Amino acid sequence: MPQPSNQRLSAHELRTLWLASLGGALEFYDFVVFVFFAGVIGKLFFPSATSDWIRQVQTFSVFAVGYIARPIGGIVLAHFGDRYGRKKVFTISILLMALPTLFIGFLPTYTQAGALAPALLVALRVVQGIAIGGEAPGGWVYVAEHAPRGRRGFAIGLLTAGLSFGILLGSLVATAVNRFATPADIATKYWRVPFLLGGVLGLLAVKFRRSLHETPVFLALRNTVSQSSGVPLKVILKQHLGAVWISAIVTWSLTAVIVVEILMTPALLQKGYGISPLAAQTSNLLATALLCLSTVATGILADRFGLRKVLLAVGPLLIAATYALYIVPTKQPSALPAVYALVGATAGLVTLAPLLMVELFPAAVRFTGVSFSYNVSYAIWGGVTPPLVSLLSHYQRLGPAHYVLIAFVSGAVALLLSQRAVARASHAAVDAHVLQQS
Repeated sequence: MPQPSNQRLSAHELRTLWLASLGGALEFYDFVVFVFFAGVIGKLFFPSATSDWIRQVQTFSVFAVGYIARPIGGIVLAHFGDRYGRKKVFTISILLMALPTLFIGFLPTYTQAGALAPALLVALRVVQGIAIGGEAPGGWVYVAEHAPRGRRGFAIGLLTAGLSFGILLGSLVATAVNRFATPADIATKYWRVPFLLGGVLGLLAVKFRRSLHETPVFLALRNTVSQSSGVPLKVILKQHLGAVWISAIVTWSLTAVIVVEILMTPALLQKGYGISPLAAQTSNLLATALLCLSTVATGILADRFGLRKVLLAVGPLLIAATYALYIVPTKQPSALPAVYALVGATAGLVTLAPLLMVELFPAAVRFTGVSFSYNVSYAIWGGVTPPLVSLLSHYQRLGPAHYVLIAFVSGAVALLLSQRAVARASHAAVDAHVLQQS
């Protein structure tokens, strides 16, 4: 049974969590804004003779390239994070994201450069994928090691809310562009604005990251003999393979909820249901705003009641909302905002995945353990999901909902069957011992 902490977060700890979350928001905005303009990007970067649905699959495939590249950055950045510090890697990752985003805003289109245009787009998405590979795992480890025992759920929930706010920011920008510019103007010039804005904001986020401090757990670990002397990746594959498998499965569950319901659904609603871009983006905006709140709420509840009880209480509501999201638009389109809001209010369950992962690995290899498991799984499922779900939705309206159901249930079973309580108590004790020894 979780033991709620009576220790309040200090002003320094709150500032650290806030700056880490803000930086994560800006980096995730840079990564996901692409998908909100998938329709116009598909028309600009691929031949006009291509059919609409094939072009959609091509565009989502380019989006997926970023996920496929994640393990490269995740493994390399995490290795240095476990060896030389969380903060340094946490800062480098955001710089690697900001520059490609800025460059995308200056790319030539297919009519201007031919096949070179999509090739350059893919190359920049690869760099973005490398950067994002260290962002989420590094952020979760960073805030978890700054938070007092019994407050990790809140800390990780707040960081996850920051990442979700990046998605919200992308949705806000997309909604504003669709509201104030005509489709013709968007296609000729205004599609570039979100990328240019993201690049500038990303460079500002680098400054925020530089003011952060290294985690007390890592500083203490560096001065003790308990730090692993082996290569972190070899250590986790040899000693913590079970934790890797569990983390990979719960990551698939997280991937399905975020990629399908939050990122892809606006485009799917426009293509398959005839929902206007403005209506789809407005509903998505509401859902993403509630996702930001529900991730924090989920973390707080997990601190108080434990992961399993929260999952069993909210999980069925998320599945029901998922199916409603793909049924209601065909019967009562005006109810779309309400249904999408319910999805956002329950999708905060994704917070349970990183909370479980940081508790499955000891501090000496925590960054690598979380990063490797998360990024390899996200590369597979983040790469497969967009084109696969696009194909499923072409042949079956409820295909996306079926996919989310399978992935979510798999993640839930992995969490429920894991030895979470034993791992949590063990690694929490190790962290506390390391701090005492320092």
